[in-house]
Amino acid sequence: QVQLVESGGGLMQAGGSLRLSCSVTGRTSTFYNMGWFRQASGKEREFVAAISWSGSDTSYADSVKGRFTISRGVAKNTVYLLMNNLKPEDTAVYYCNAGGSLATVSSTPGGLYWGKGTLVTVSS
Repeated sequence: QVQLVESGGGLMQAGGSLRLSCSVTGRTSTFYNMGWFRQASGKEREFVAAISWSGSDTSYADSVKGRFTISRGVAKNTVYLLMNNLKPEDTAVYYCNAGGSLATVSSTPGGLYWGKGTLVTVSS
């Protein structure tokens, strides 16, 4: 059983930074392509960023390019999302996603496994 656990959300003023973490538990001997998605209140879930199992390839939504950076830990079973220059429109529940090809975790509906989400609120 694979579980994804997110952490690092919170309240931040516009222009500030937050770093989200996602840890994979369970079948940690398998390295997964992983992604971050977000869902704002009243809106559909959307892709944010993704990274290959090796960490060598990344992709980003146009709305976060140049502001957000996805990376993997040395052990490769933790993925981070560094969010700089936050904007009020970044307010959403952020979900970690894994399973499938890099293309799969780079677009909705995403891969097989989902975390429960962590709330990011950006005030103006």
